[in-house]
Amino acid sequence: MEILFIAIDKTRDAWVNEALDIYLSRLKKYARVRMECITATRTLLEPAEQMRREAEALQKQLKTGDSIWLLDENGKIFDSVGFARMLEQEMLHARGRLVFVVGGPFGFDTEFAQGKNKISLSRMTFSHQMVRIFFVEQLYRAFTILRGEPYHHA
Repeated sequence: MEILFIAIDKTRDAWVNEALDIYLSRLKKYARVRMECITATRTLLEPAEQMRREAEALQKQLKTGDSIWLLDENGKIFDSVGFARMLEQEMLHARGRLVFVVGGPFGFDTEFAQGKNKISLSRMTFSHQMVRIFFVEQLYRAFTILRGEPYHHA
């Protein structure tokens, strides 16, 4: 099973990249996890047009059979154990890759988001940089929960 984590734009903050590298490296022990950053257009656009272009770029990364989860503030909220159980079920039943997506600054294009699974890390709003770190840490935590390893301490 391959897990793909897609984000809009690369981060320029070294500390964010360092944290991502730490958790992505730890995840290699459990699954093939890859992070892809899609370059967004640099021109000033209306939010709807920006989201439409991001959706086009995202769609190019997706394959038939992918199980797609959008990280969205209005998505389903899991605790860490619940997320681990969902991840386990997805890995057992997915026909293709398991894909998690962080949208751009305006969120997701409505048409692109339609019919896709949505997960929320919190009802609070976080920067797109912080969401990346929080998500890969939770992904790592989920695998340690599934393996009964002590990282989670619960």
